[in-house]
Amino acid sequence: MRKFKLGIIGLGARGYTMLRDVILPFPEIEVTAVCDLYPDRVEEAAKLIEEKRGTKPFGTTDYIELLEKADVEAVYVPSAWETHIEIAIAAIRRHIITGIEVGGSYSVEECWDLVHAYEETGTPVMLMENCCFYKDELLATAMARAGKFGEIVYCHGAYAHDLRSEIAQGNVNRHYRLRNYTARNCENYPTHELGPIAKLLNINRGNRFVSLVSVASKAAGLDQYLKDHPELIEKDPTLKGRVFHQGDIVNTIITCQNGEQITLRLDTTLPRVYDREFTVRGTKGLYSQTTNTVFLDGEPEFGPDKTMNNAQKYEEEFLPEVWKTMSDEAKRISHGGMDGVMFRVFLDHIESGEPMPIDVYDAAAWMSVTALSAQSIAQGGAPQACPDFTNGKYLLREPKDVIPLNVSEK
Repeated sequence: MRKFKLGIIGLGARGYTMLRDVILPFPEIEVTAVCDLYPDRVEEAAKLIEEKRGTKPFGTTDYIELLEKADVEAVYVPSAWETHIEIAIAAIRRHIITGIEVGGSYSVEECWDLVHAYEETGTPVMLMENCCFYKDELLATAMARAGKFGEIVYCHGAYAHDLRSEIAQGNVNRHYRLRNYTARNCENYPTHELGPIAKLLNINRGNRFVSLVSVASKAAGLDQYLKDHPELIEKDPTLKGRVFHQGDIVNTIITCQNGEQITLRLDTTLPRVYDREFTVRGTKGLYSQTTNTVFLDGEPEFGPDKTMNNAQKYEEEFLPEVWKTMSDEAKRISHGGMDGVMFRVFLDHIESGEPMPIDVYDAAAWMSVTALSAQSIAQGGAPQACPDFTNGKYLLREPKDVIPLNVSEK
């Protein structure tokens, strides 16, 4: 079995849980280096690796030192949002294969810098968008590929997740969201909902984003949450009187080259249950993740009592094999199993040398939505042109799904 020497840069909640639950269970991965700004996180990760594997990794608080001194073939970068692209570019320019965690960009220019670093070096880079690998999104994509929904006209997705507690405790937990919600107003986390839609619509592979508009509501949710939880201000006095600029609800509309419309919604600071709201609408039917519903034109029965969770009946024909054979234990850990599928695909593409299924052009296009939305909101919802990070190559690039899909023309 070939061994992969991996470094991890960023050991907060996401980085540490991925190390513990996903990365270390892969026997072919040798975690040879770990890095975080905080020494205690480095020590904790190194201790876990030594306990599980019997070897102590190189540890540092300086990611440049890791890139230049550690014995790594690839790096996984789940650092704070502000540093994702910066660190990825540094790794790419040192010819180290890079898996970059998701988030939004702070400028369109840094997305171009990421693309240029890749094009100048040819170093493989993959955006680690785990929702592209989840069973619901893959099932609907397979059905769309088989023509079950007809010509696709519209897709919708949301990052609808009550994060008030996480945001408010940002300083206490050394988490980046608090400073972002204080300083910015944008679609700050677009890729969970946008990534699967972009793959389904073949963005950067025969299609592309053309323009977007974004509008934001007022910011009231976090103010009320802190009034209701004064104990949080006692823990972190800097929260008293803090002004939040991030709107509670941000709606974004993206127009595509081939005529499809995409709507996105950021919804993280008001009380709610989690929902990505992944929706596909075509001339012959629809898929809705919220109710796990498939409706195909001509079906005689339609209504909540008939269609709630009826997508299950299409799984035997269309669900990818990896999800049919996944153990119940695997489904219980790390975002319902999708993190493991994602990392398996990352490793397989390193070994095979095949182009990454979510590549640098996808990373740039999807992450740039954040910077463009900030501009649109600041200009009262004015349209923003979406760059073509492929410089016209999207017209020639063949569609590529993240994993093989079960596609039937029956």
